[in-house]
Amino acid sequence: MSRHEDDEQFRLFVQRQWGSLLRTAYLLTGDRGTAEDLAQSALEKTHRRWGRVLRKDAPEVYVRRVMVNTAISWRRRRRPLEVPLLTTDSTPAHDAYAQVEQRQLLLAALRRLPPRTQAVLVLRYFEDLSEADTATVLGCSVGSVKSQASRGLARLRVDFVPPAQPPVRLEEELA
Repeated sequence: MSRHEDDEQFRLFVQRQWGSLLRTAYLLTGDRGTAEDLAQSALEKTHRRWGRVLRKDAPEVYVRRVMVNTAISWRRRRRPLEVPLLTTDSTPAHDAYAQVEQRQLLLAALRRLPPRTQAVLVLRYFEDLSEADTATVLGCSVGSVKSQASRGLARLRVDFVPPAQPPVRLEEELA
């Protein structure tokens, strides 16, 4: 096989496997940036031996083994951590699980509302329809949409109490 054909096969391999390799690297490192570095480093090492790797018919296994060995090596060397240059870089990431839990609690509170009020809030804030469009869909006046939305939001403020979180404007949360 020619060098050009090898390079093309390697390129196709990377395209097909990148997502899976990155996921594995993330699970090994716990950091997205470090995971990308690890995957790229493993692919670089694999590319040097690509002809031999292809002959063994197990490139995925080989790359993962290289990733594991490289991750262990990096951990042993205790690479210095990167220092964020901006204060915004050091802010903690938003907890996705807390966000999902909060959204589930909000949806449960929404389901406890009367059906018409629930429909107004869903159309206005989840579907992002204007008051006029919401009124058209529901076959009522704009004033009715405004009053239903106002009453519904007031009731959600009382019923929906997120677990130990800073106060959230429900209008923003529903959007």
